[in-house]
Formats: sequence, C-alpha cells, structure tokens
Amino acid sequence: MGLKQKLALWVEEYLFYPTPLQQIISALLLPFTLIYCLIKFVNKSLKNPKYYGIKVVSIGNLLVGGTGKTPFTIALTKYFPNSAVVLRGYKRKSKGLIVVSRNGEILVNVDKSGDEAMLLAQKCTDAIIIVSEDRVKGILKAKELGASVVFLDDGYSKTDLYKFDILLRPKNEPTNIFCLPSGGYKEPKIEYFNADITAMEDKDFQRTVSYSYYDSAQEKFTTIDVLPKEIVFVSGISKPKRVLEFLPSDIKYEFFEDHYDFTQKDIEDIVEKYGTQNLIVTQKDFVKLKRFGISLYIIDLEIKINQEIIDKVGEYLVDG
Repeated sequence: MGLKQKLALWVEEYLFYPTPLQQIISALLLPFTLIYCLIKFVNKSLKNPKYYGIKVVSIGNLLVGGTGKTPFTIALTKYFPNSAVVLRGYKRKSKGLIVVSRNGEILVNVDKSGDEAMLLAQKCTDAIIIVSEDRVKGILKAKELGASVVFLDDGYSKTDLYKFDILLRPKNEPTNIFCLPSGGYKEPKIEYFNADITAMEDKDFQRTVSYSYYDSAQEKFTTIDVLPKEIVFVSGISKPKRVLEFLPSDIKYEFFEDHYDFTQKDIEDIVEKYGTQNLIVTQKDFVKLKRFGISLYIIDLEIKINQEIIDKVGEYLVDG
C-alpha cells in the first residue's frame, strides 16, 4: 500500500472511527469546528430559497463521502419517469455543464462524466443525467430538455434552492460526532430533524446484494451466486469497509482514495501481489476499470426504498 493510500485511510479513520490519538487531534481542532459551524449557520440564514420553475428533490447526507446516495437515486428515478439527475461530477476530467445521457443514450465517456454520473447514465435509462459545478445551470438545462423533476445529488447544503430534502442516515453511525475538521460531518447532526425526509438504512431503505462476472473478451455479464475462494476486493470509494459485510469474511482487499483514477499498472501490481486475477469491484469502480479490457467480478448493492418514502416524494411533486 502506497503512502497516498495509507494517508487516505488514516484520514477516513480519523473522521469517522478515531483512535485515542486521533481523538486528541480532533479535540484540539474543536475551535475551528465551532468557526466552521458558525459560518454554515450564517450562510444558511442569509440565503432565500428560489424556485426555478421545476420541482427539485435533493438526495443528500450529513457525512463526508458515501452513504448510498447514488444507488438511492437510481432506485428513486425508477418510480418517477421523465426525470433528470443533476450532480457535480466530482473528479471528472472536464469542466462546465455536460449532458451525460438522455434516456439511456450515453453521450460522453467516463473521463468527462465522472464515475458516479456514468453509473447513473447506465442505470437510469428513463432519465437525463447532467453534470455541472453550477447546480442552478444544471437544473435550468434539465427544465429546457423537458424533465418533469430534478433529482439533485448531494444538494442539502444548497439552501438558495427551493427543494424537497431527503437525508440518508447510515445504520452504523460514526463514533466521531463532530463536524469538520474535528470529525466527518458536513452539517451538525441536528439537521436530520430539519430535512423533509430522513431515510435510515435498514429501516426506510434496504440494500440487496448480487454478484456478476464481466467477461471482457465477450463483453458479457453473467449473474453468479458464489464467488471464487481466491479473490481480492479492489475499491476506490469512500468508506470501502462498509462493503466488506457483503463479501467473504476472509477476503483480501486493496483500498484507494474515493474517486480514485485507476491505472493499468495499479491492476497489474495487485494481480502480482496476490497471485490471482480474480478481482471484485463495485459498480462505481467498474465504469472506470472496464476500459482496461480486464475480466472482473462485480458486487451490486441495489437499494429498495420503502413505499412510504416514494409516496411522500410523490405528494411533494403533486402538491409541493
């Protein structure tokens, strides 16, 4: 494991499940956390939400990194056709507003879209996928293209937008309860009570796991029930250890920082290190690794949303 990987994992541990030494560092940074929270409060107080002529539903979280926003959004779009998903496109190799896909027709490659947007484009075949650093421009583009509703990725902090807020809450919450930089929260935990919906994992939505094998020679996916005994989990997502509960208990793994841009050498080094070509990845990493022409096992963690959540979103779209 390289120095950069070790640093990324150390930071993640510090933010969410700190060791005693990391807890001391966290306590020392509390004055800066208070300043951070004060700035967030002032900014929120000064902004007035504006409506842009199209209903917006934000899917967000209070934690840095992933809590299932992308698979939750994928599941939600299936209930509301003619929708658009607007996201920043974090760590994409492009700038500005880009229409990634329209109703399943993918218009750009993963370098221009970013990994999350490409996964959405592949899964949300009845939606428009747009990346834009400026969320308002993305919303207006979705309206121009005829969308009836916009699902906004990670938009809870966008308090200048009139929107319906869904916050996802993990079943295993961090032991570190502080906001940045003392902990991994972007907003104080009390914000869970200010959202229109706070959806708790395993209560309001459930994850279902399945596995598939991608044969690069035939460019074909095959659903499988049992994984090989010798297999390595390779991940470039936030908090990758959360996926381990869905994999064999003795599985070997190689973790990289969130949204990591894999190289061919990374894969060759892992194969050489573990002596196997059996690698399993998440769907988000697969969209980047596919270009290397390698066969891979894929873990798919789909989300099933409780009907009560669907009904509340539907009510907002009709009456909100």
